[in-house]
Amino acid sequence: MPIGKVYLVPTVLYEDARETIPAYVPDAVKDCQAFFVENEKTARRFLKSIWREMVIDDYQWFAIHKAEEEVKKTFIQLLKEGRNIGIISEAGCPGIADPGQLLVEAAQKNNIPVRPLVGPSSILLALMASGMNGQCFQFHGYLPIDTQDRKKKLKELELHSHQQHCTQLFIETPYRNNALIRDMLQSLRDETRLCIAVDITAASESIQTKTVREWKSHVPDIHKRLAIFLLQAG
Repeated sequence: MPIGKVYLVPTVLYEDARETIPAYVPDAVKDCQAFFVENEKTARRFLKSIWREMVIDDYQWFAIHKAEEEVKKTFIQLLKEGRNIGIISEAGCPGIADPGQLLVEAAQKNNIPVRPLVGPSSILLALMASGMNGQCFQFHGYLPIDTQDRKKKLKELELHSHQQHCTQLFIETPYRNNALIRDMLQSLRDETRLCIAVDITAASESIQTKTVREWKSHVPDIHKRLAIFLLQAG
């Protein structure tokens, strides 16, 4: 029996931005028999939006969660039975700052083909539009919640950026965006460049790079908006 393959299916960053999904993605979806997803409800809605004729109940659905051993065991078993599986995260590309990496790791260990499909990634889109160094960059996920720890981490990232000429990327829970901006403006040097990218691919998208000194003269209010932050020290 031929072994199945894994499709890493990109999804939208915003529900109304389906034009960011390449035309070949529905064909990959049609080749799947099961889906491992971060959120079943939103994954089903997304797939129906790009393939209206899809009969949801014809497919097997599994929640990724943290890819517990039982989930990984089921995942590998289905592939060995010849089923093709699609992995879908809540937004963007599976495995890139989103769930899916542990399942892909299990597939690789079992010599199972993995096909990554092109789609929107806030990390890459923000980096592309920032004007910052795209040859050397690091993504750090979430910074510490505690204010003092966060300021210390920001100074560490700034120092590393200065020493390695490396762009530093990070995110924050939307309701803490303004607190993070406040800490950045208090902690970073005036000449450090800071990019604030908000609502990427949405109609309200804004991606702006300014020095810390320039941001201080016009502090943005992005409370509860999806954002990613980049800094590069000279």
